Order: sequence, then structure tokens, then C-alpha cells
Amino acid sequence: MSTQAYGAAFAVRWMDGVAAAVEREAGRLTDLDAAIGDADHGANLKRGFAAVAEALAKEPPATPGAVLVTAGGLLIATVGGASGPLYGTLLRRAGKALGEADEVSRAELADALSAGVAAVGRLGGAVPGDKTMLDALAPAAEALRESFAAARSAAEAGALATVPLRARKGRASYLGERSVGHQDPGATSSALLFAALEEVAAG
Repeated sequence: MSTQAYGAAFAVRWMDGVAAAVEREAGRLTDLDAAIGDADHGANLKRGFAAVAEALAKEPPATPGAVLVTAGGLLIATVGGASGPLYGTLLRRAGKALGEADEVSRAELADALSAGVAAVGRLGGAVPGDKTMLDALAPAAEALRESFAAARSAAEAGALATVPLRARKGRASYLGERSVGHQDPGATSSALLFAALEEVAAG
């Protein structure tokens, strides 16, 4: 069992990794969103995570919890649509769960992200299976108890598993049966979050 601890610099590198991944994949996220949403998911997240990376570079918080709280607050302030409040809630709640510890373990990060996932579910009124970001987030947060690689795999599998689902929450739910056959953009961007986490942890 890993007892490695992760500090503020690790959390900053994670957010930087997410910003880079979202910038790289923004076109794909927008294409996915064009099929069942507003066609703005990629652009909105790109703007939000770029603001996060810029702010963290200027004034890095002292603890991993503070990094996530800061990132979440910026996403709420800068990202339009539903994804800003949802991602912001995920990171803020996770950051608050980590508290003021200088370093945290992978298990503590898993617990904190699980708390964030639960907060996202309450905010959006969704559960796994509704074809939302929770379909990637929930299994990934649980799998993080096993390893970073397992969390990434679970998130990516969860995103793919949204393709045959009918959307029951969010804008895509208005499409009814026409939402079937499309990968959910929120679940796809959530998988990027855990891919970036695994890459940073791997060094």
C-alpha cells in the first residue's frame, strides 16, 4: 500500500495538466457537445482552466486543499453554463475536505474527491447512469483508492459507457432518444481530469 504524500506543488501540477489537456481536447469536447448540448463545453472549460493555471502560477496556495478550493472558485467565476458550477463544486468541496494539511495521501485524495462527487450529484440532481459527468467521476473517485492508473481507467471507461445511455439530466435530456449514441461531453472532460492526475502522479 502506497504511503506517498502529495503537497501543494503536486496539486498545482495537476491543475496545469488539466488545463493543458482541456486546451488540447477543446475541439473534441465542443464537437461532442454540439451533438447533444450547446457546443460550448470545450471553449468554456478551456477558458476556465487557463484562468486557473494563470492564477496558480502567480500566487500558488500553500496546501493541496487550498489549491483545489482556489481552482474551484475560479471555475465558478469564469466558466459559463452548467460546467462551471459543477466542476467548481467538485474541486471546492474536495479541497475543503482535504482541510489545511500540508500533504495528503492518495487515500485522502480519494475520500476528498468522493465528497466532491457527492456534492456534484446534489447540485445537479443526477446519479451515475443519467449520462452526465458523474458516470466518469463516481467510478474514478472510487478506483483512486486502488491506484491513480485505476482511477484513470475507470473514468475513461465511464465516459465511453455513456454512449448507449439516454440522457436523463442536463440539456441533453431534452433530446430524449436522440441523445442515445453520443458520448457525454461532461463525462469526457471528467476523464481528462483523472488522466492528468495519473500523468502527474507518474512523474
